[in-house]
Amino acid sequence: MTKIKGKNDGPGGRNEHYDVGSRKNVPRRNIVAEIKRGEHPGAHVVKVNGREYARDNPDPSKSDNVNRGK
Repeated sequence: MTKIKGKNDGPGGRNEHYDVGSRKNVPRRNIVAEIKRGEHPGAHVVKVNGREYARDNPDPSKSDNVNRGK
């Protein structure tokens, strides 16, 4: 499974880009589409204030969270 890491590069710390494995600065809309297609089974999409974002599925580990640096 590929690790997804949020960049916190948008206004207010929102994730506008993600690092996905060796791919850097993947736009939010692209990673959301990939998750919806089932390409990242350990992640899901959440809608916050009308915008869709990538989130890791719940588990006891913090080291694999999208926003692991927070």
